[in-house]
Amino acid sequence: MKVLVTDPIADAGLDRLRDAGHDVETAYDIEGAALRDAVADANALVVRSGTNVTEDVFEAASDLVIVGRAGIGVDNIDIDAATDHGVIVANAPEGNVRAAAEHTVAMSFAAARSIPQAHTRLRAGEWAKSDYLGTELNAKTLGVVGLGRVGQEVAKRLGSLGMELVAYDPYIGQERADQLGAELVDFEACLERADFLTVHTPLTPETEGMIAEDELELLAGGYLINCARGGVVDETALAAAVEDGTLAGAAVDVFADEPVSPDSPLLALDDVVVTPHLGASTEAAQEHVATSIADQILAAFADEPVANALNAPSIDESAFPRVQPYVELAETAGKVAAQMFDGRISEVRVRYEGDIADEDIEFVTASGLKGVFEPLEWQVNAVNAPKIAEERGIEVTEEKTRRSEDFQSLVTVTVGDGEDEVGVCGTLFTGDDPRIVRIDGYRVDAVPHGQMLVVRNYDRPGVLGLIGTVLGDSDVNIAGMFNGRETLGGEAMTVYNLDSSVPEDAAGEIRADERIIEVKQITLGNGEDEDTDATADD
Repeated sequence: MKVLVTDPIADAGLDRLRDAGHDVETAYDIEGAALRDAVADANALVVRSGTNVTEDVFEAASDLVIVGRAGIGVDNIDIDAATDHGVIVANAPEGNVRAAAEHTVAMSFAAARSIPQAHTRLRAGEWAKSDYLGTELNAKTLGVVGLGRVGQEVAKRLGSLGMELVAYDPYIGQERADQLGAELVDFEACLERADFLTVHTPLTPETEGMIAEDELELLAGGYLINCARGGVVDETALAAAVEDGTLAGAAVDVFADEPVSPDSPLLALDDVVVTPHLGASTEAAQEHVATSIADQILAAFADEPVANALNAPSIDESAFPRVQPYVELAETAGKVAAQMFDGRISEVRVRYEGDIADEDIEFVTASGLKGVFEPLEWQVNAVNAPKIAEERGIEVTEEKTRRSEDFQSLVTVTVGDGEDEVGVCGTLFTGDDPRIVRIDGYRVDAVPHGQMLVVRNYDRPGVLGLIGTVLGDSDVNIAGMFNGRETLGGEAMTVYNLDSSVPEDAAGEIRADERIIEVKQITLGNGEDEDTDATADD
């Protein structure tokens, strides 16, 4: 087999492929027609962030079996096009974890003890001993925003040095947090209690700018460490907070725009330690991702399971057409359930009723988990979602019953915290038309698309008129709606399909009415407001 490598990776990965008898060809810094020509007879393509693997590339590569990304982020690869052409896309999400965690720890110490600043002045001939009075990490509180793989490794290392651990992550299980010795708190409490705050979240529309001026005020007197994603922290607000003394200092390895502009205000501040996205830049990490990708290519060539495949369903090919329509339905139900639930998710239950219960539903369940976890991880998918649940200590159960009173098949995704839960039921109408038919026990008939507003209220005259008026005054068009109630005069639920999101002041106006119990905005990401921007990680 021919393996084309278009971005530099460690020799260990190349040697593993050659030792297995495959032809490895390197062609760095090529694009356009040159890339299409080079990949025309390739069976595998290995890239990092420097190569854009587009629809045109897949069109030109009729023999391509797998694209391996030696790193985490895959936004430079058109995964939909890969799937259409039957090409596996795989990445190496584990290889950089230890390196990123260690760099975070190093940056914490560097900020606390002003190590690079003192080094620079001593090299310049200044003995500035009295100018630097450092801060000990021992007995201080570490706040971790995002207790995923890297966040957990940072917590282990700094926790062992005598730091108290508090963490914000609504998707981590309490049992897993207890194992790490971390107290789970809400976002504001994490900021307020932290002496050092380290950020470990993906960059998504929900997390972009999540730490800005108001949040930095809550961290007053502390240090902020960001070795995760540029854009999660407002860089202008961070520079201002350090400059005016709100924060004691900061350490930043990632920036919203890279390479960072020389005019960035962060570069002008002595109390901010900066590095050029070095989190994954260790010899061991680069070797690990290279050998991981090599192993996955060898597995694909041998028709064996690919460990970190992002688009390869683990289901018999002949059964997949029967199951495929329920894959998106389960994912959508998971998205709605997660956004409806207010608590910290510790369990997910997926129930199958009717004909679908006779099928191999492992991939459907994984897709439901993908919907639940999608805002949380750099690259969650139906293949790695079960592993994410395991790592976060979230209990996942499947239930099957051949009986279904109302529908030929029904898929229900329920999320809960051991006490409260929310269940969302979906089915397929004629022609594989997906519908949400129950939310939290209320019968509805909602088209799962784009922006949705779910309102729970007391069944009183005028409620629907109030909501319609507020939405109309805010220039929000209602594309469709369904109202269901438990009993006459009791509680009711209305689901609105909207052409745009609801401004917060309008949502607040609806909530303020005494007849309203709850208002939830649901974003499914398949409407006109969808944000398709993504960030890659080297």
